[in-house]
Amino acid sequence: MRRQAERFKEAQYELIVVGGGMSGLCAALASARHGVKTALVNSRPVLGGNASSEIRIHISGADQGMKQPDYAEGGILYELMLENKSRNESFNYSIWDMILFEAASKQENLTVYHNTVMYDCEMEGDRITAIDCVQETTEMRLRLSAPLFVDATGNGTLGYYAGAEYRTGSEPKSEFNEPHAPDEANDDRMGNTIMMKAVNLGHPVHFQTPAFAKHLTEKQLAKRIHCAEMRDHIDVSDSPNPEEYKRTSMTSSAASDYGYWWCELMGTGKDIIPEFETIRDDLMAYAYGIWDHIKNNDEHVHNHHAENLELEWVGALPGMRESRRMVGDYLINENDVLGHRIFDDAICYGGWCVDMHAPHGLLDENRLPSDCNFYEGVYTIPYRSYYSKNIPNLFYAGRDISASRMAMASTRIIGCCAIGGEAVGLAAARCVQHGCDPRALAPYVGEVQQDILRDGGWLPGFKNEDPDDLARKATFTASSQKEGWDPQLVANGVSRKIGADKNGWTSDGIGPKGETLTMTMEKAAPVSELRFVFHSDFKYPIRVTMSPNRQAQQRPGVPAELIRDYDVELVKDGKVVRSIPVRGNHQRLNVLKFDQTECDTMRLHVLSTNGSPDATVFEVRAYSEQK
Repeated sequence: MRRQAERFKEAQYELIVVGGGMSGLCAALASARHGVKTALVNSRPVLGGNASSEIRIHISGADQGMKQPDYAEGGILYELMLENKSRNESFNYSIWDMILFEAASKQENLTVYHNTVMYDCEMEGDRITAIDCVQETTEMRLRLSAPLFVDATGNGTLGYYAGAEYRTGSEPKSEFNEPHAPDEANDDRMGNTIMMKAVNLGHPVHFQTPAFAKHLTEKQLAKRIHCAEMRDHIDVSDSPNPEEYKRTSMTSSAASDYGYWWCELMGTGKDIIPEFETIRDDLMAYAYGIWDHIKNNDEHVHNHHAENLELEWVGALPGMRESRRMVGDYLINENDVLGHRIFDDAICYGGWCVDMHAPHGLLDENRLPSDCNFYEGVYTIPYRSYYSKNIPNLFYAGRDISASRMAMASTRIIGCCAIGGEAVGLAAARCVQHGCDPRALAPYVGEVQQDILRDGGWLPGFKNEDPDDLARKATFTASSQKEGWDPQLVANGVSRKIGADKNGWTSDGIGPKGETLTMTMEKAAPVSELRFVFHSDFKYPIRVTMSPNRQAQQRPGVPAELIRDYDVELVKDGKVVRSIPVRGNHQRLNVLKFDQTECDTMRLHVLSTNGSPDATVFEVRAYSEQK
């Protein structure tokens, strides 16, 4: 008999997402937005996982730190970052937490369980039927049931409990013939890291080292070996060329008032997960040892003004890079990454380097902390890598997707995890619609691809082919245009600039009465939804970050290029039949839903941007029924 039955709750959903990092959050938001009754189980008090205030890793992705900005991730992730950019001028992580909390809490069809740990799952044969959880703050035990589940735990915990196939360590070169794989299989894995931040108070600040600190020498923290960036720990203000510092490789560290991703440990056993607490304790000891080295080492105190720095924050929750990799119907491998492979069933893309960290982290003092194998361009990740090979109703999202270790070194990056999570949420919604399991959705994966594009995402090699989009057959004209920015391009199926391909319309300035983009349909039709994709200029990052040099790359406020104020007019037989004013916009994707209106023309009348002298639109869509 269960004790304290009043503290036991059962609930049923159409989809349960376990894990509240960026991949789980984007998956849950995507499915709920498409009408699926969704639960998000989050073991922490805040959302965002490694990108939250608890760990504070800034979101990187396929743009490779602005090396190839056209490939920046869009969709829900970009929407959340734009919302943060409009309300968080000082890179405050508490505000970022608020943005994520608000997005989840206001989302229709979504129930979020914070501080809730899944400790087991119920099975019928090879299917998961329910998960057992405890909400630590309320002492409530929960049994949550659903026909579909998403494992976004990072560690693949739900899959592990369910008996899903998984891998750890490195595959040998013989399995996939990956160029950077070891000759023999091994148990190497990338380690965990805790971050830290200091502020310059402008006057000397004493630091008394705790007894548990593990001390490090300058040799152990060598900044350079053979001209390669190592464990840099100097103040950026002392860099002889600050502009050059801003352009340094992603493998170099941030300034001494923010760091240090290379404070990394992997443990000593064959499984990193059971060692998590021991690794955390050791990381804490090394973090304070590093700070002791900076504060109480004569070279740093006298040459780099460290005497004025005060330690403001040290993370207590390590960020994990690698543990289990779950096995799906396809394991993406390094050849797919380096070969820029475009899969027919692609639902996500990546572009981060093959970023393999030293196998013993901080303790590999004579090795590069991270060995990045860079390349130009992007690759795609197939749908078959996002569901379990042997648990038929289980999706994966995040760093635990089906990938070889070498491929995971790229796919694990937060931006890639987030857009992959959104794609999984959309796939789950299609499973609900078709009444099928993930594998059986394969013939309908084209629907998922079109959902991604319609909701503001991008997939290399794919374009808008939505048969319900009335704008695809419409004619577009404009009041003015810059050379090469033809208004008809807003219906070419690609919603961003890619290299020399402009894929949009740009006005030639904005006149006193504004600028107008006009869509003329072949014949009158009922319209109840319009979608616009505006310009935000991906070459300027918008992520929340503690890094001073990454902050310096950003502009204050929302992107100047975004259209701010505009009016939409629906016209039939020369008469305006509906007018929709929009003011104060700060989003790239704008979705307008309204009562169905018969019209033959749509006019987008741009009144102002957020600062740019020109108005740019990359895509216009029109639907008779709301999508």
